[in-house]
Amino acid sequence: MSEFNKDDYLNDLPDPDQAAEGAGQAAQASSGADASAESDSAQDSAAQAPSNEGADAAPAAAEGEKSDAGEKTGEGQSDSEDTLTPLGKAKKEAADYLEALQRERAEFINYRNRTQKEQERFRQHGIIDVLTALLPALDDIDRIREHSEMDDSFKAVATKIDKAFEKFGVEKFGEKGEDFDPTKHDAILHKPDANAEKETVDTVVEAGYRIGDRVIRAARVVVASPQN
Repeated sequence: MSEFNKDDYLNDLPDPDQAAEGAGQAAQASSGADASAESDSAQDSAAQAPSNEGADAAPAAAEGEKSDAGEKTGEGQSDSEDTLTPLGKAKKEAADYLEALQRERAEFINYRNRTQKEQERFRQHGIIDVLTALLPALDDIDRIREHSEMDDSFKAVATKIDKAFEKFGVEKFGEKGEDFDPTKHDAILHKPDANAEKETVDTVVEAGYRIGDRVIRAARVVVASPQN
């Protein structure tokens, strides 16, 4: 709802001076009409001509007043549109707060995601450091498994170590007979094999380890290659 404007309201009211002038013109026109009834036709036409001109001037003046009042009203409406109402100010303030809140929320989500990635990276670095330190011991356990029999107690300890690394996402790889892959195998020797149709792992010297897609150590292997 637009605010009440006293000036616009007063401009729409009729002017008292103009109203009195219009009443006087109407009285003169009435007396002229009575006099013309007693005079001849020429005097009637001469008396009626000024009366008609006065009657035409009054509507023209009224139309001019209405035009001025309309222009003033339009100016008042444009000013009221430029000035916000208390409700409009409250809505704008609420919209500003909402925009700021959404921006802060987006920044917090980005910070949380970045922090989680950093924590995961630090966690992997810690696991890699421990695994790298234990690699010589793990290699010795694998050699004992391959070249000698392990008693039950030693076998139980080795199994617990393997399960502990699996719990932290460490995967052991490198098996005899699998296809040779230079991205995860480190070939220390290539030997020709008449029965080989493609390069395959013939012997695993040291097993490889990885976390996810990241290779911590490539498997050191002997590769059987076709003779040609």
